[in-house]
Amino acid sequence: MSGAVSASEALLGAVRAGRMGEAAGLLDGMTDAERRACLPALKDLRKELRAAPWDAASRKAYPALHAAGAACHTGAAGTATWLTAADLRWSQASPGVLLHVLGDRERDWLGDVAHRLAKRPPLAQVPYELMSGLVRLSGCPVPTTETYVVGWIEQVGSLWQRGDTILQRLRQDPYTAELVAAVFEIPDIGSRLDWLFGDGPDSWFNALAQLTREGALDRKATVDACVARLLRGGVPSDCRVFLRLLTALELTRDEERERAADWLALASDAGSKVASHAQSVLGSLALDGELTPRQLAEMSGGVLFRTEKKLVRAQLVLLGKALRCDPSSAAELLPAVAQAFGHEDTDVQERALKLVERHLDAVPPDVRGEVVDAAGELSPGLRVRAAETLGLEGADRVEEPYVELLPPAPEPARVPPAPDSAVELAEEVGALLTSDGDVATFERALDGLVRHAYRDRDALTEALKPVVTRLWWVDADPQYSSTVEKHFREDPHGLEVVLATLLGQLSTATLHRAVQHGPMTDPCVHSALAAAFNARLWEAAHRLRTDPLPFLLATPTWGTGLLEPDELVARLDEYRRLGARPGETDFAQALLRVRRDDSAASAAAAERAAVLGTAEGNRLALWLTTDGPSLPWSSRRTSGVRILLELGELDGVPGEFPPAFRRIGRPVGLFEARAYCAHYWDRAERHHWLAVVPGRRELVAARLLRELSSVAVEGTRGDASVLPLLAEAPGEAGEAVHLGVAYGLGARHPEDRLSAVDALLVLAARGQLDTERLGADLGQLMRRGAVKPLRLAESVRTAATTGAYATVWEILRAALPVLLADLATDGAAASARGFGELLAVAAECAERTGARGCMAHLAQAADRRGSSRLVTQARRLRATLDHGVAA
Repeated sequence: MSGAVSASEALLGAVRAGRMGEAAGLLDGMTDAERRACLPALKDLRKELRAAPWDAASRKAYPALHAAGAACHTGAAGTATWLTAADLRWSQASPGVLLHVLGDRERDWLGDVAHRLAKRPPLAQVPYELMSGLVRLSGCPVPTTETYVVGWIEQVGSLWQRGDTILQRLRQDPYTAELVAAVFEIPDIGSRLDWLFGDGPDSWFNALAQLTREGALDRKATVDACVARLLRGGVPSDCRVFLRLLTALELTRDEERERAADWLALASDAGSKVASHAQSVLGSLALDGELTPRQLAEMSGGVLFRTEKKLVRAQLVLLGKALRCDPSSAAELLPAVAQAFGHEDTDVQERALKLVERHLDAVPPDVRGEVVDAAGELSPGLRVRAAETLGLEGADRVEEPYVELLPPAPEPARVPPAPDSAVELAEEVGALLTSDGDVATFERALDGLVRHAYRDRDALTEALKPVVTRLWWVDADPQYSSTVEKHFREDPHGLEVVLATLLGQLSTATLHRAVQHGPMTDPCVHSALAAAFNARLWEAAHRLRTDPLPFLLATPTWGTGLLEPDELVARLDEYRRLGARPGETDFAQALLRVRRDDSAASAAAAERAAVLGTAEGNRLALWLTTDGPSLPWSSRRTSGVRILLELGELDGVPGEFPPAFRRIGRPVGLFEARAYCAHYWDRAERHHWLAVVPGRRELVAARLLRELSSVAVEGTRGDASVLPLLAEAPGEAGEAVHLGVAYGLGARHPEDRLSAVDALLVLAARGQLDTERLGADLGQLMRRGAVKPLRLAESVRTAATTGAYATVWEILRAALPVLLADLATDGAAASARGFGELLAVAAECAERTGARGCMAHLAQAADRRGSSRLVTQARRLRATLDHGVAA
């Protein structure tokens, strides 16, 4: 026992000092029993090092500790766990040292450790040299796990460390066949290996292809594995890697022919690049007569339904060649061609129609009837042509007048009263803390907190404790109290300032300073709306501490933020009965929210308010009987490619309003709308700003216009999410709202474009969309380069396909002449990319709505030479406007 203790102390001393050679020498002479005796001390040292600072001198012991601990475990599982421990990973022993201290074990034990290490996830970062060394020492079967295979590929590809080639290293490796086969079975391996599988003569692709030619790899198995992996699909990098390998294998015609069913499946369902390759293989087989017409028709049925126009057009070209080579195949192939009649691209429809027109006489009557029936899916303009050339029935039928299909206009929803139960209220507050709610949910919860704090503060606080535990300031250490105070001094953070006050985390002095002086923020273009919203929250929190309010006066009646006048009078009457003092900010917000568009209701409410005999009742009576603040004048200004707005002063904001609310009436200048401020990054409160000034959405839209322009100009994401709220809000939709929608329609990201489409449809359904103004704005923004025509085409096509073809046509009728004029003047539009797509949408809308007339500068575009998308769609639009086609 004394010898074991001595050996343990010697090993521990060497490990502590970081003397790797000495530790390895001591381990060489130990028995298993002696090693087990050393293990407790090594584990204690490991615990000690975990607590040491990163720069502690004792940390030099880590590599020796890593090696000694692995050697002193006598079980394979314990050794593998020690070797891959996270705290030892960054200062581990080298693979050579580990193989030295482990190399005297039994071969089966070493193989067990090797396979256990190979089963660790790649994040464990097990060195490949260690795993392969253990495999070599043990003679065990090579592991084929992801960790081992990826390590092998990286090792083989490290040509900068050796002078030989990948092909030479693969020839020398006895396990190449097993490991290459394993590559095809590892999920998502392409994302890890794409960068390693480079091009050039010494690439992995060429090396593997050469090994199959030499017979080192089974060719049929390798080809089958490649095709199977492509059929499985997966991430694009997987498809890219295995497609390049398949191409490098240079399949023979026999190999391609025997896999015809696989190519058919890939052409229909695989990613674009893989489908294109499968299409080219099948096309070559078809033109050589090695693919039956039925198989070609089956292939076409899958490809013609794909969204990639390049693939669809290539398939139609292939079908045309096949029909020329074998006219007798028309009965099989023309029904497949006719499937393209329903494609969204009218160029594709026209190509398919030309093929049908050319070969329809060669098919029997039943096939002809099937093709003619499919022609009903053509666009209106092509349907007229098909009626003449194919004998489409109903060509002389009088079309029904076009009917616009718009979504129902949204109806405002009432804000439900606050929950009667403190527990139910706490649950709603907890939901709000995890995900921002709408105006109605937020206002209901805020009013509920004020009401329940007035009735029974202790019960409310007890109910809130479980739902606020995740907030960082709850039970904050006293040494961080100043941090909590500063956190809420700069921003109330929604309901959190009220919750922090209820839970005693904020001092009265901090709340008083916030109420008196507002936030310590710079006066950006958003600060006026943010200051008004925040002032009411700070006041509610302050009154909880000093003079609790029975409830809030400004809680809106409707989710839009509007407050019914008779409801406000009733609340003031209840305040009078209770002898409560209204909050100055809360009452100012109530005045801004009270609805005054019904003169009779306003007059009746004013009479009742005057009878109350309170100062607030008199102010409400005067407010209801006078005109409210009118919208300020606006002026357009340019900033780079942007078009922005400046607003004048808002008249009619009473001087007795609190300072935070008087700021709303100040002018909005272009230089205030700078690129970045605190509100630029935090979008959570923006949807509440519309409820600060309900009925005056132009004020909000003008202050958000730079952010809205950024979704198109700079490609930012998410800023257009406010557009549907702007569209649903009450009030006039003027220049600012329409400019915001215009920018959103040209946004870079699809989700922002969808928000703009939603806003457009809502405005149209409410009869508030000025299509002439929006179209003119879009034309100018496209001319300046702020909006890309291709993005706009995607947006307006989405809007049109919902049934709003007439609305979209009116917008494009105003927008297109601006670009057409540039095209006619300069010979080429600066933003011509995507212009043809925009003309295609316009032509479809004109066809479906039966629009007629002329469009300025359209003739010059239609008379241009060539058959580009722009020219063909300009001709289509001109023909439609000249002759008129109704869906």
